[in-house]
Formats: sequence, structure tokens, C-alpha cells
Amino acid sequence: MPPAVEGRGVQLAGIETVVVAFDVVSPYGWGVESCWEGLFSGNTAIRRFDRFSTESLRTDKAALVSGLDPNADETLVMQMVRPLIERSISAIPTDALLLLATTNGEIDVLERSVLHGTPNANGSCPDHLASKIQDLCGLHEPGLVVSAACASSSAAVAQGAAMIRGGDRDCVLVVASDNVSEFVAAGFSSLMALDKDVARPFDKSRRGLSLGEAAAFVLLMSDERASREGRPALAEIAGWGLASDANHITGPSRDGSGLALALRKALQMADMPAQEVGSISAHGTGTEYNDSMEMKAFKSVFREKSLPTYSVKGGIGHTMGTAGLVDIIVAIETLREKAVPPTVNLRDVDDEAVGWASPEPRACDGAVTVSTNSGFGGINCAVALRARQ
Repeated sequence: MPPAVEGRGVQLAGIETVVVAFDVVSPYGWGVESCWEGLFSGNTAIRRFDRFSTESLRTDKAALVSGLDPNADETLVMQMVRPLIERSISAIPTDALLLLATTNGEIDVLERSVLHGTPNANGSCPDHLASKIQDLCGLHEPGLVVSAACASSSAAVAQGAAMIRGGDRDCVLVVASDNVSEFVAAGFSSLMALDKDVARPFDKSRRGLSLGEAAAFVLLMSDERASREGRPALAEIAGWGLASDANHITGPSRDGSGLALALRKALQMADMPAQEVGSISAHGTGTEYNDSMEMKAFKSVFREKSLPTYSVKGGIGHTMGTAGLVDIIVAIETLREKAVPPTVNLRDVDDEAVGWASPEPRACDGAVTVSTNSGFGGINCAVALRARQ
């Protein structure tokens, strides 16, 4: 058991945090099953798009959610979040604390203001989006915004789990969403970070990431409340770790030391040896430095054996602030299904990733998995998940 922690003036012996509900919309479609089956099909959802002009960009490909209308009154993020929440609204308690994870929120509001002179540019601020989701869910109190670059939603899960373990909350709703916008595409293109074709995580020929969009939510509860309400404990958030490598505003530490530290913190909090981990959901962007950094970190922590390691970004692209939550949902499914998906678009495994990453699905019998995410500014997050059913 983890050490006792202080919460609300009493000593609490490490309250366990469990996942009781989740859902996702991804470029593969609506629902977890669509995403899971899409990944296992080995087919990528990254393709040419015409949402905005790509003439001056490095690529005209991205992974978009079907049916979104950039000309609608409602923003692209809310076009994903609203139906996603409405599908599960009956399962969300009104006393849940909302943690909104996003990097750019309703960026299309700001884009319209800059490009077309429309009013209300301030409406793009993430706190406005948080208020909309609060109202949509009928929550009693305002939520919080967690914006930690591409580790936003995994950091939000860590924060929510910490609140529950500390006794400050017994129910936290983590919602994440980001969309492919001209602003984001132009930024990554100017950084020369986009693959001209499709992202190929852990491949020798990888040349950069592909953008994607998604929305997801995870409902966290204390184990006691979940049991009291008869809710299924789908997985336990057993441990988490965050660390900054303080290397560069966009580039990760080449030796993976920041991510390795986050992983060790997560395993220490979960009170589990590295040998118990059965698989790894990697950030796996398809950029040369990220993939190499991750492999160095994994090898420094899991010394005795290689582990089935995969990235979903060859299938659905890099969904930015939503990436961590999608990864965690898929990781929970790997525990439930005892299998890990292939790394889509992986053809020729890079030397560093041999024995770890694979273009084929693999069996995985372990009861523990870890999900890792890294973001601009040197932030690294690792979440350890334990099977409960």
C-alpha cells in the first residue's frame, strides 16, 4: 500500500483511484470499439483533407473526425465533446469535479477573429470551454483547466487521481479535446515537425508526426464510492509521475532522463517493481528525437526484458492535448483484452526499437501497463494502470 497522505485534516491510507467510465471519438469513429478495431485493422486514418488550405504547409494529410463542420456555429471541439458527453450523461454525477485538458481549446474562435474579423476572440480561452462542458454535464461547480502541452490529459488524470488519493475529492471527470486547425498545422509545419506523408512511429524511415483530432473523457472515483454505487472498476490508476527535463522549448532530452524519472516515480507510487509491467503505451510521435528518447528511457527503467510497446499515432495522428487520454483508454483496453495493437504504419523497425515495437498485434498477459506522454517545454508524464476486472 502507498504511504498515508494528508487530506482534509485526517490521515488517509492511500485511497485507491479507479476508472469507472470512459469514451472517445477519434478519426476511426465514435466509441472505444471503433478506435480499438481501427488500430487492430492496421489501416491508418491519416489522409488528405481540405478543411483549410495546405498550400504553404509541409503536408496536406491529417487524421480528422468525420462529419465535423468548420462553418457551423458550434466550434469543432464542441462538435466532438457535446455528442460524446450526451452519450454517457447519465453516468456522470453532478458533484464530479471537471478537469479540462487541452492545448488549444476552441482555437477556431480565435482564427475566425484574426482571419475574418469576427468578434469575441476572448471566447477561445479554455475557461470558456470548461464552462460549456460544466453546463453540458450539469456539474455543481466550475472546473479546472490543465494545459501541459501534449501531456495535458495524462497530467490531468494524474492530478485527478492525486485529488482522490488525498481525500480532497471522490469523483473527478477528465475531459480532453483538440482539433486540427490551421493555427496548429502552421505551427508544426514551421517547426519542420510534420511528415510529408504519414507518421511512422519507431520506423527507420520516420520523418515527423501527423496531426490528428479527438475528444475523450474518463470518469475517476475512489474505490469506496465506486463500490458503494455499484459501478464497475475498469482499471486502477495505480501510480503516476511527472518530470521536466528542462532541455529545450520543443526538443526532448536526448538521453530520455526526464521520461525515465517520470516512469520511476509512477512505479514507486504504485509500489510495483518494473518486472510487473506487461506493456507500454508510448507517446511515439514518429519524430526522430522523441522515439529515440523514449526507447532510451524504457531501456533504462525496464532493464531485464523488452516489453510489447506501441503507439497509436500512426493510426489517428497526434491528437495533442487529447493524446494522453486516448492512450490511457487504449491501454485499459489492452488490459481487458490481453492484447496490444500494432503500431500502424510501422514497416522497418528502428534498431533501437527492435524487440519492443511491432507492426503486428501481440498478446499481453500482464495485469499492469504504463502510458507515457511528453510535451513541449520538457514535460514528461507516466501513468501506471492496474487491471481490476
